[in-house]
Order: sequence, then C-alpha cells, then structure tokens
Amino acid sequence: MQIGIVGLPFSGKSTLFQAITRTHLDTAALARAEAHHGVVKVPDARLDKLTQLFSPKRTVHASIEFVDVIGLKKGESGSTQFTTNFLGNVKNNDALVQVVRVFANDAVPHPDGSVDMMRDVAAFDTEFILADLAMLETRIDRLKKQILKTPEEALKRELPLLEKCHHLLEQEKPLRNESFSKEELHLLKTYQLLTLKPMLIALNLDETQQPIAGEVTAKVSAQRAGHQTKVLSFFGKIDMEMSELSVEEAKAFMAEYGIKESALDTLIREAYLLLGLQSFFTVGEDECRAWTIRKGMNAQESAGVIHSDFFSKFIRAEVVHYDHFVMHDGSFAKAKETGHWRLEGKEYLVKDGDIISVRHS
Repeated sequence: MQIGIVGLPFSGKSTLFQAITRTHLDTAALARAEAHHGVVKVPDARLDKLTQLFSPKRTVHASIEFVDVIGLKKGESGSTQFTTNFLGNVKNNDALVQVVRVFANDAVPHPDGSVDMMRDVAAFDTEFILADLAMLETRIDRLKKQILKTPEEALKRELPLLEKCHHLLEQEKPLRNESFSKEELHLLKTYQLLTLKPMLIALNLDETQQPIAGEVTAKVSAQRAGHQTKVLSFFGKIDMEMSELSVEEAKAFMAEYGIKESALDTLIREAYLLLGLQSFFTVGEDECRAWTIRKGMNAQESAGVIHSDFFSKFIRAEVVHYDHFVMHDGSFAKAKETGHWRLEGKEYLVKDGDIISVRHS
C-alpha cells in the first residue's frame, strides 16, 4: 500500500514524512525536485506478543510506503500552482494525506499570505475536481463516438457511470464520499480519479495550539469528513523531535506533552480504517508475520496473499483468533479442546486478528 503525502509549500508535509519514516533530509535533499519514499512497519502489539510466545528466527510486520509527493510550484502571482507533474504524481498512490497548516510562524510565511486552513483544504478538492472533470469529458466524448460505431455492452455500462461521476463533480462533490457498487469501482479504478482516492486531512499544529486541537479538527470534520475522508490533527515539530528519540524516551516525551498517540500510529490506524484493511497472522518457530488484507476477503483469497499457489491449491485453513490463542497461553492444543481452534473452508471470512495455517495440495 502506498500513501502519498501532499500539502501546500511550508505546510509541514516533509516534516511529517520525516517524522513517520524516521528519515532526516538535509536542505539539499529537500530542495531537489524528486519524491522521497519511506517504508514503515505497521506497529502491532499482537505481533509483538506472538513473537514473545514463539521466539521465531524472524518477525515480519506489515508495512506501508509513504511518499512525499512533489510538483507543486509557486506561480507568478505568488500563489501555488497545481502542475500537471504534481497531479500525475498524485495518481500513483492508493490514498492521500493532505497536510494543512494551522500553525503561525512569521519566519516561514504562508505562500498565500495568511494561514487559513479551510481555504487550503478546499484548494486541493477544487484542483482535483477540475482535473477529474477534464479527464472525464475527454473520455465521455470518446465513448459516445465508439458506441456509435460498435455498441458494445461494456461501453454502454461505462458511459452512464462516467456521466454520473461528471454530474457529481460539477456539483463540487468529491467522488470519494459518494456511493458506488463494487462493479462501478472496478470500472473506475483504471481512470485513477484524484477525487476518488481516500483522503486523510492532517492538520498541523504547534505545541501552543494543543488546547484547540479538538476544536479545529471538529470544525474541518463538520465540513469535509465523509465516507472516505477523515480528519486528524498532529504536532509536526513535536513529532519530528520524537522521531529522534528511543522508544522509552518517546513515551516519556509524549507523557510530558499529554500526547496519547504518535503521528505514525494515528496515521496508520486511520489509514487502515479508511481503506478497509485488517491483519491476520501466520506463526511458527521460523517466522511470525502479519499480513494485510481487505475486510471481506475469504480464507482462499487470504491464502493467496501468502503465496499465489495457496489460492489455486487451497484445501482448508486452520484458524484460531489471537484473543483466544493468548487466552489459552499460546497453546494450540488448549484452543482446540475448547473449540476455538477449527478448520474452515475457502468461503470463511477472515477476521482481524485471526491466526491462520493453510492446508494446500
């Protein structure tokens, strides 16, 4: 899974990228016109516990790739330009984090002259809507011409869907918050529509703004939150400082500032919820591993995530939920005696926290 971090200049997007990936970019690296990539492990206390129980040769966490998306430029008027290069870079991500500046700092002037979080949030939706409208208009015209020549059923199904999307965008409604069937989403996937990508709006505050964090988050949520749009707040400068500390030092630092969760933990938790993701585990003396799947995937589909052969040669899955396994002191035998360990067929819907062993031919 790849999540792109976007934001206006001086919003703190590169600060957030460095904090969550624990990378430190110098001035020269930040000045270069190239995207920055970082892969982070998904924190999971359950996997840590399983590692304690099995003492495996290796532990493999689920991972997420974060990208500091580049391409925004300052126009002649001083305002930000959403370049074709930037919009193209955005398309390659599964979801987006839009960093929005809430902090004031005279030494780092806002590119639009003043700090206005609602204006900045709206700027991205406006530009994404315009880009999607232009692309859909071209595709709709082409489809109409194709249907006149070869009235294929697939094209006839696609045209009304694109016209529906075009109508919604004309009403300034981002597609991510609208309802589409699985079939419709499958058709739309090929177009990489910007407003269809799940969005986390991350409000960047400084340490003096902690008392108003809940208030500003609620204000933006009231106007922007939706089916696939979530709003959260973080403290960029503090999170950057924490990324340089050890785990124990970071915990003490968070306690001192009254912070319950780091930016990384918050982002990953919200991203999983937004994208409908969950984890299951495979365990043993050789390896304990967390696997990321979409909610609603069955045992056979989940087995295919482990190895493609497991999908085609699937027979049964041995399943016990993490909670029950730990309740029985990490004993498969005890879990089996109580009926918590069981055999499941290919249509079994895997649950978050299931421990699975695949039987295959």
